[in-house]
Amino acid sequence: MRYLRALAVALLVVGAGALSAPSSQAADWPSRTVRFIIPLGPGSGVDITARILADKLQTQWGQSVVVENRPGGDAMIAMNAVINANDDHTLLFAPASTFTAHPLLHDKLPYQRDALVPIARVTNTLIALGVPADLGVTSIKELVAKVKAAPGKLNYASVTGANDLLFAAFLKAEKLDMVKVPYKDPVSAINDVSEGRIQAFVGAYAIMRPRVQQGKVKVIALTNVEHAKSLNDIPTAAEAGYKSLELDGLVGVLGTKAVAPDVRKKIAADIRGILDDPAINARLVATGQVVNPGSPDEFAAALKDQTDKVMDIGKILGIKPAQ
Repeated sequence: MRYLRALAVALLVVGAGALSAPSSQAADWPSRTVRFIIPLGPGSGVDITARILADKLQTQWGQSVVVENRPGGDAMIAMNAVINANDDHTLLFAPASTFTAHPLLHDKLPYQRDALVPIARVTNTLIALGVPADLGVTSIKELVAKVKAAPGKLNYASVTGANDLLFAAFLKAEKLDMVKVPYKDPVSAINDVSEGRIQAFVGAYAIMRPRVQQGKVKVIALTNVEHAKSLNDIPTAAEAGYKSLELDGLVGVLGTKAVAPDVRKKIAADIRGILDDPAINARLVATGQVVNPGSPDEFAAALKDQTDKVMDIGKILGIKPAQ
C-alpha cells in the first residue's frame, strides 16, 4: 500500500501549498485559452458540468475556455495529455476514481504519483446500485438474500474502474457469489440490466435515469457518503447497513505543478462563485450530481479520504497496489 499512502500524503502537501502567500501570477492568469481535458465522452455529467463552467468562466476570465474529450485508455489518455503539456492553462476535469483506482488496476503506472495536483473540488456524482425492475428487489438486503439463495446464478456488470472494484469488494465482504460480466462502457451495461440479462450494476445515476424513468431499472441504493436530497427516497448504502458499498463520486479539477498556488486558489474561488448560482446549481442537480465546490486544500483532503477507501478495497480484494 506504499503507493497509495504516498499519494495521499502528496495530495495533502500539495493542497496545503495553495494556502501560501499570494503572488502576482493570479492577477495575470489566464493569458490565453484554457483547456479542460475530460477522460469521458460527451454527454456525461462531468462533461456537462465542465461545459457549463467553461461558458461562464470564459466570460469572467476574458479568455476562451474549451472542453476537450479524451476518453479511453482507462483515463490515461486524458491524464497524460495534461501531464505532458505541463502548462498552467491545460487542466484535467475528472472523477477522482480515474486515478485513485489506478494502483489497483495496473501493475505499473505510466506517470509519477505527484504529477497532478488538486485545484478545485466541483461536484459529487451520484453513484447508484441498479437492478432490473422485474427482479423483485427493492433494497440491498433483498438483493443479498436473492444472491445467497442462488449462488453463482446471477450476473453483475463490470466496467473497469473504482465502482467495479467497490462492488467486487462488497461481494467478497458479504460472501456473495455472482458472475462478473465485463463491459467496455456503462451504457451497454445498464441496457442489459434493463433487459434482465444483468442483475446488478454500480454506475452513475445519470446513466441509469432514462431506464429508471421507463420503469425498467430500479435503483436500490447510492454509494455516496451523504444522502442525496434530490433522490430523497433512495438510501445510501451505509444507511441501508452496507458501509462496504460506500464510495463518493468525487469530481474536480487538477493540473500540474506549473499551476501556481495562487492561481489554483483563483480557479477554485471562481468555480465556487459560479456554482453558488441557484440556476446553475439546479441544472447540475438535474444531471445526477451534488454541487460541492471546494478549495485546493479541501479537494486534497477529499482525495485523501477516497484514497484511504481505495486502500481498504485493495485489502479486501487482496490486490497489491502498483508502486
